[in-house]
Amino acid sequence: MRAFAIDVLGLRVAGQDCEDFVELATADGSRLELFGSDEAADGSWLFESNPVVAGFLVDDIQAAREELARVAGVQLLGDLRVLPDGYAWQHFRAPDGHVYELTADPTAAPRAERFRGDRRT
Repeated sequence: MRAFAIDVLGLRVAGQDCEDFVELATADGSRLELFGSDEAADGSWLFESNPVVAGFLVDDIQAAREELARVAGVQLLGDLRVLPDGYAWQHFRAPDGHVYELTADPTAAPRAERFRGDRRT
């Protein structure tokens, strides 16, 4: 999936890059995390329905988590995890049965700044 995302979709490495985890960015600065091993996950349950988990960067993970909790067919998986540096994540099972992840990175520019200007650059 890493090679496909970079070579075919044109995403670029924008952070951590190792064998079982890569942080990618689109041309407009949107971020996508791909990971695919039990060691990089919170547990083997994460990969029961899909071999790769996509993570979506949000500005306010608590608000996004609360919004997801109100959506029919969405199941929050585990607790909100927060590292000492403020990086946070929350896994969830979507109505399609696949597991996804919300992430919050305090070092990332707010969404409004990521989408300012010419998106084609």
